[in-house]
Amino acid sequence: MTASTAVLPAASGSRPGRNELGAISINDRVVEKMAARAAVEIPDAGEAAPRFLGRVAGAAGLGARQTSLTALPKASIDVDGSLAILDLSISVRWPASVPEVASAVREHVRSRVAELTGLTVTEVSISVTALVTQLPAPPRVR
Repeated sequence: MTASTAVLPAASGSRPGRNELGAISINDRVVEKMAARAAVEIPDAGEAAPRFLGRVAGAAGLGARQTSLTALPKASIDVDGSLAILDLSISVRWPASVPEVASAVREHVRSRVAELTGLTVTEVSISVTALVTQLPAPPRVR
């Protein structure tokens, strides 16, 4: 089984991911993990609600969610050369603003993936699959 790989861009004037020492490639799964980890660096974002056949799994009818803001959200990536398109599924802590959290996640993931891999992230699509209400507030940084 093989997975496609992302190739790091090189300095201008040379082929992407290649220099005089050789080529560098990053597996798509690695870039997906980087994006997921970057997403949970935003305090009010976290793991997507678990789903089975398109429905939220678990005891959702009883008001219990097995969603965590510390676990990694679902991420998938499509890489074409040095360009990447990301899809993220996250949960958001209540009562945080969903558009503000999604915007913060989008910008942070875009910049972290670019910083860590050299890829240009052209699009970050975000699906909010759960609103987490039963968690303590995030710790304050001093």
